Amino acid sequence: MGFYVRKSVKAGPFRFNLSKSGVGISTGVPGFRVGTGPRGNYVHMGRGGVYYRGSLASGSGRPGPGGAATIPPGTYDPNAIIMEDVTGATTLDMHPTGGGDVVDQLNAAAKHFSTWWIAAIAAFVIGAAILPWGILVWVLAAPICWWLFQRDAAKRKVVLFYDVNDSAATWFDSLVAQWPRFTDAQKLWRTVSSGQVQTLYQHKTNAGASNLVRKESATATLAGPKHLATNVAVPTITAGSASIHFLPDRLLIRDGKHYTDASYRALNAVGKRQRFIESPGVIPKDSQQVGQTWQYVNKGGGPDRRFANNPVLPIMLYSDLELRTAQGLNWEIQCSRPDAGPSISRIIAAAPIAELAP
Repeated sequence: MGFYVRKSVKAGPFRFNLSKSGVGISTGVPGFRVGTGPRGNYVHMGRGGVYYRGSLASGSGRPGPGGAATIPPGTYDPNAIIMEDVTGATTLDMHPTGGGDVVDQLNAAAKHFSTWWIAAIAAFVIGAAILPWGILVWVLAAPICWWLFQRDAAKRKVVLFYDVNDSAATWFDSLVAQWPRFTDAQKLWRTVSSGQVQTLYQHKTNAGASNLVRKESATATLAGPKHLATNVAVPTITAGSASIHFLPDRLLIRDGKHYTDASYRALNAVGKRQRFIESPGVIPKDSQQVGQTWQYVNKGGGPDRRFANNPVLPIMLYSDLELRTAQGLNWEIQCSRPDAGPSISRIIAAAPIAELAP
């Protein structure tokens, strides 16, 4: 399958290898015991269910009519539209639902405090204070700092090996194969707040939009979170300090340095095309212009000629991907490619529901 990207992964000085007997671990660095490294998590998915086990115990634009629009933050205005946060619950409010204790391990790895740089700074200062004898301090401290650096690198990684077969492999392979619809798109955003247009004045001064949104730029990759070392490609969307990651057995959600997960059984994915009024000069070339309007419109939808500066705004055809769960997850992704959201949502919605094996 095309989603397998490597046969072994590294976490600091440790190398994890997948074999028929499970996950093996080795290190070629003196002073590192195998038991001090991160645990290798093994997930087998197939017709018989999902098995979990570990190798070791660790020691701005505007929307078209009926659509949405982006507005910049401003000062208080009695005619302003009230914006409501639409990012849903944080990861601290959502309890993990997947198998194993991978989420706990990721949270521990994300919170690990690196010590090697403290030792390096201390050695440099002491050495500089007692030169020329300080050269000897630097020589002796170098291997210690390197050893601490490798140890910190291992502590900040969680190893997760997948062995995926049958319908689960076919499904995940199709998701990875279609992910370039997002990664190759010129523009990707996450909606962070939304406000309903309620008065005629708001309607006329906001290009005739029915509601406004605030967005932040997002990126799509196949890299996965930095605290996870795995043998499969991981479709990922990152927006600010938050990200979502599609694994074969679960959806992983990150908010800053905290992780949680959600099962595909609980996930509701909806994709659609949407008309969106853009600002001049920021038109993605991979989208489609389907009309135009003005910054200030009259009752009939034409330009309000009372305003001398009334720019023409293009109406673009974008796509949306909405990801929600009853536990509070709420991600609204907008893509400049009109076909991306519906195509990806159909694949996500078709995720096979595999039961935990006894």
